[in-house]
Amino acid sequence: MDVLTLVLFVIGIVLLIVGAELLVRGASNLALAIGISPLVVGLTVVSFGTSAPELAVSIQGAFAGQKEVDVALGNVIGSNIMNILFVLGLSALIAPLAISMQLIRMDVPLMIGISFIMWLMALNGRVDRIDGFILAVGIVGYVAWTIYKSRQEQQDSQTADSTEEEQNARANKGFVTIVQNVIFVVIGLVFLVTGANWLLNGAVTIAEYLGISSLIIGLTIVAVGTSLPEVATSVIGVLRGERDIVVGNVIGSNIFNILAVLGFASLLAPNGITVPENALRFDIPIMVAVALVCFPVFFTGYMMRRWEGFLFICYYMLYTTFLVLQAIKSPMLEPFSSVMIYLVLPLTVILLVALTLSQVYKLRRNRAQRNV
Repeated sequence: MDVLTLVLFVIGIVLLIVGAELLVRGASNLALAIGISPLVVGLTVVSFGTSAPELAVSIQGAFAGQKEVDVALGNVIGSNIMNILFVLGLSALIAPLAISMQLIRMDVPLMIGISFIMWLMALNGRVDRIDGFILAVGIVGYVAWTIYKSRQEQQDSQTADSTEEEQNARANKGFVTIVQNVIFVVIGLVFLVTGANWLLNGAVTIAEYLGISSLIIGLTIVAVGTSLPEVATSVIGVLRGERDIVVGNVIGSNIFNILAVLGFASLLAPNGITVPENALRFDIPIMVAVALVCFPVFFTGYMMRRWEGFLFICYYMLYTTFLVLQAIKSPMLEPFSSVMIYLVLPLTVILLVALTLSQVYKLRRNRAQRNV
């Protein structure tokens, strides 16, 4: 293990932190300058930027060969599971996250819906070019509708709250602000991607030097490494108080991963993307289940609390433990699976149903009190 690897590892950490700071700051100010909400910037600019490496790898793989492009499916599934359970869980553990009504009404149901659509597309063992075209068109429509809706709402609010002179002054000042914050966003994204790559390569090299098997490295360090931009951006966003950007980043990244990453990869690949049997039976259903869990958690009080964040992280650790036990063919896999199926999952379902019913009861009671 050479010194350069260690140096780049340390520099990667610094770039990751600085890049996330620049990205969150630039994105937040950009939202104000162009008249859209920070949530929408998180759902579009930030989430698409942090998922850009996955898109680049998938498109490159589409021209490199079938084995390379098939990796895109695992990339999408693994990233979506980690984004919700680990990234969102860690963010909520640092500070409770307020959930916008737009997420509950539109974006979370959309994420759940396209997760089911991806599952249906994969049932025949392949996501083909037609499927890819449908998904790619979906991301264009999603971005256009989200930005249009947000600008319309912001313009209505500005018209009601300010005079024509104030609006013109904001417009004249806005151009310089937009350019400045676009530069911040671009530099932040470059730092994030570069820092994540150096940090990931260094971590793999150190793990190999310590004698950790390549299989375990792939299931743990590499899996976490591909989501480092989302992790860094979300943590910095929470610390800066930009929590709309944090939640929007996670939900937007999951939508982007399915519609854009998987869509363009399967559209450009000559034979589409092969879906392994184990992914169809286990990983994709887990991804769909994780998406579904967001709705009752977000719906209860329109807040993700610290204990819910801790619970999400615990579930991610259990999922990773299962993958490791399965990969090394451990004799502990069967009892571990039994505990998950017959104890953990039923308790989770009971808890989510109880939380949802409690929230419905509170809403009805509040509505009744207002009508009195």
